[in-house]
Amino acid sequence: MTYVAPNSVQARDIASIVHPQTNLVQHLELGPMVIGRGDGCRIYDDNGTEYIDAAAGLWCASLGYASERLARVAYEQMRKLGYYHLYRGTTNEPGVDLAEKLLSIAPVPMSKVLFQCSGSEANDTALKLVWYYHHAIGKPEKRKIIGRSMGYHGSTSASISASGKPDMHADFGLPFPGFLHTDYPHYYRHHVDGESEEQFATRLADSLEQLILREGPETCAAFIAEPVMGAGGGLTPPRTYWEKIQAVIRKYDMLFIADEVICGFGRTGNMWGSQTYDLKPDMISSAKALSAGMQPISATIINQRVFDAMLDESRKLGNFAHGYTYAGHPVTTAVAMETLRIYDEMDMIGHVQRVGPYLQSAIGKFADHPLVGEVRGVGLMTGIEMVADKTTRAQFSPARKVGATVDKHARANGLITRFVGDRIAFSPPLIITEEEIDQVAERLGKALDATWAELRAQ
Repeated sequence: MTYVAPNSVQARDIASIVHPQTNLVQHLELGPMVIGRGDGCRIYDDNGTEYIDAAAGLWCASLGYASERLARVAYEQMRKLGYYHLYRGTTNEPGVDLAEKLLSIAPVPMSKVLFQCSGSEANDTALKLVWYYHHAIGKPEKRKIIGRSMGYHGSTSASISASGKPDMHADFGLPFPGFLHTDYPHYYRHHVDGESEEQFATRLADSLEQLILREGPETCAAFIAEPVMGAGGGLTPPRTYWEKIQAVIRKYDMLFIADEVICGFGRTGNMWGSQTYDLKPDMISSAKALSAGMQPISATIINQRVFDAMLDESRKLGNFAHGYTYAGHPVTTAVAMETLRIYDEMDMIGHVQRVGPYLQSAIGKFADHPLVGEVRGVGLMTGIEMVADKTTRAQFSPARKVGATVDKHARANGLITRFVGDRIAFSPPLIITEEEIDQVAERLGKALDATWAELRAQ
């Protein structure tokens, strides 16, 4: 058991905070890691120990840590107008500026923007609008939402119901009825011998169609998915997957929600993951890099088809009865707008297109490591699949906690990663350089070697 000084930040934390996605019993025994400051791609704990954050916090610190420019924008906006809402027809200039900017850079023609505070709320809003839309067009029986196994869309009750993460449903009484999940599109893990990526994609599209037919197409309302799966392990789709999945969605007149919370604003090498994979969504949820993680803000972007239905409902009911107290907050929208200006000035997309292949190459070299079965990614997002047997693709027993062991050794070598089971995901700040990528690879190599040695010793 780690000694915790009685009046330390660790002790005060243990006494006062419940931490998300944390083993609460273990946390009471060990206490938190206290982050004191950040600079660029690096964070420093309260002892001054330096780490390269190859996870960008929770996929969101696109500009790294500590931005004087964004701090000034927030300060000046707070001095001018520190808060006002968008309820009952009021507005503010930063919110209008940001909405116009988002519509101008959307991957497909879009009509309007709804603001929230988090990606969870953005997806929750999109899900509500699915039901609202089908009521408006006279098909209220179309209510079922289809997500994917291992997909993740947030922690609200509806967004986590759409997510295919059983560990996040357990004992919460979730998912809600009417939330369905189709296959996890993990080619390496789930293809059969001799099956190409294209054949695998066809099989998954057929599986989706069979699910819709079993449930009744007249009851299936929408499909929600990330262009690249984040909490699924930084998983890129197999070739032709999106072409075939979208054909099924259109065939059964379902709305398509592209969850761009992680992929949006450069992560995949384009402004949107929808551009990287030629997606044609009806709604787009975005957050995280929208403000570079510096302010809590999200945006749900909708097309004219959805907005026309909202107009019909407003005529019928007299009011669009939905919203959040902090939606379109002038400080968060001002910071987000400045973030997008910084991306333009830095040619952030061009930068990711230059350094993304360097990251893929640097991490890809570990495909030959005894622990590693596959390395695959796009842009500045990469996943490493660890296996007990390279030939059979056999997985480690969950009890061995291989992913957690790699993470432990990575931190000991000054590297922050994101592990999902025995899969390690990399999503560094978008500003990362080739030199820093080399340092990530060096520290990762030490972590993998230390894990391999520990497993062999066991």
